[in-house]
Amino acid sequence: MSVKVPFLDLKAHHDPIRAEVMAAINEVVDQNAFAGGSFVSRFEEQYARFCGAKYCVGVANGTDALWLALLAKGVGLGDEVITVPMTFMATAEAISYTGAKPVFVDIEDRSYTMDVAKIAAAITPRTKAIIPVHLFGQCADMDPIVELARERGLTVIEDGAQAQGATYKGRKAGTMGDACATSFYPGKNLGAWGEAGAITTNDAELRDRMVMFREHGQRKKYYHDVIGWNARMDGIQAAVLSVKLKYLSRANDGRRRAAAQYRKLLADTPGITIPPDMPYGGHVYHVYAVRVQERDSLIQRLNERGIGTGVHYPVPVHLQNAYSHLGHAPGDFPVSENCAASFLSLPMFPELTEEQVNVVATELKALVSVAV
Repeated sequence: MSVKVPFLDLKAHHDPIRAEVMAAINEVVDQNAFAGGSFVSRFEEQYARFCGAKYCVGVANGTDALWLALLAKGVGLGDEVITVPMTFMATAEAISYTGAKPVFVDIEDRSYTMDVAKIAAAITPRTKAIIPVHLFGQCADMDPIVELARERGLTVIEDGAQAQGATYKGRKAGTMGDACATSFYPGKNLGAWGEAGAITTNDAELRDRMVMFREHGQRKKYYHDVIGWNARMDGIQAAVLSVKLKYLSRANDGRRRAAAQYRKLLADTPGITIPPDMPYGGHVYHVYAVRVQERDSLIQRLNERGIGTGVHYPVPVHLQNAYSHLGHAPGDFPVSENCAASFLSLPMFPELTEEQVNVVATELKALVSVAV
């Protein structure tokens, strides 16, 4: 096969804007504004405006974003936080590092996001917050989650690490909960040239507390009101993100075009389940994960044909060794476990060409037809 298709092509993504990004980095160097500062403040304003939120707090990475949002809402030792086991480990880690306990509810079989029908049964007197995960760029069904949380006096923190620009009933991810934590890891829809993250919120008091926590707990230099952390975003990453944010909507449109072509080519193929567009949302396809049988064999054979793939995520959090102390066993969250065994992430990036999508779909269908 002459056409090779990488799983991700950051070079194709960055080359057209390389000169603009380098000029922005040089501006940071010229001003020596490396830790926090004006470039971070500028990006915070831009990203808040993009999301439709009042405030944005730039931080060092997405894990810090989750952790600081929880800390600022008072989550701590002895509390419980409800989330899903089908997510990246950071969602649960952030809960654990507040001293709280992650309590899992399964995902829904179509959207792959939190099953709202299962949340109420997981709430106990110790429950303090809910973290719905906008997995792969598809928003969770937020209205019933927020409504239940308000009834029970709980905090809602969106995990929007994979959903920059995704929408729910016309609202952008990052505006529906008390706060939203996001990651700008390089491969994300909006990716830095290193590590970075942010928290969006409409709550001024919460914004001020998160700023305090990211600055070693100080409101004024060398005067520390609480025990905080060094979670500042650096100026170079902020400058890079300011440039890339201008192109995010166009990049998300490129992902949607590729997803639409995958859908057209793979729909109704025996042995392949494609990800749906939920009627309430606008998917941004950070990951395009189909479900297949004999996944590991398919990965090997696709790789032999020059097609890159990924798996998100092969072991759900409740079955990770790190959380064995919670006492979960296989079968506790069957939808997450079935997805973990069958998800196959296909190449997905804004510059993916029609020819490349055709190659991936053709090869996958041929291999699956043999398997079934």
